[in-house]
Amino acid sequence: MIETIVIKFDEQYAPGIRNIRNAVFTDEQHIDPDMDFDGQDRDAVHVLSICNGNYAGTGRMLKDGHIGRLAVLKDYRGQGLGAKMVLSLVKEAENRGMKRIYLGAQKHAVGFYKKLGFSVYGDPYTEVNIEHIYMEKISLA
Repeated sequence: MIETIVIKFDEQYAPGIRNIRNAVFTDEQHIDPDMDFDGQDRDAVHVLSICNGNYAGTGRMLKDGHIGRLAVLKDYRGQGLGAKMVLSLVKEAENRGMKRIYLGAQKHAVGFYKKLGFSVYGDPYTEVNIEHIYMEKISLA
């Protein structure tokens, strides 16, 4: 069973979120944890995917509608968790009356976000040695 919940980065969920992001961003993608944990987590809304009782994926949305830090543990990829988490964040943005959400997609993930209704805008850029492109979804509500 897969469940996706909307949560806060608090003492209950922060350790699980940290474990997922460390495994994906620090260990797999070699991103400096100080770049990942940027001090904005406490003010963001987070999603957590739970698969058969295990934390499997996470993501966040900042107050300005910026979605980021989407990560799924290797053993749980290919099961639709990423899409469910993004759609949960989109729904949360709609519930908050937001008209636009946006993200910086890693180049390899552009097709994934396009399938979820995001459009490319702006020029490609490099962040943490990984090529990204800006994407947005407008008129949510």
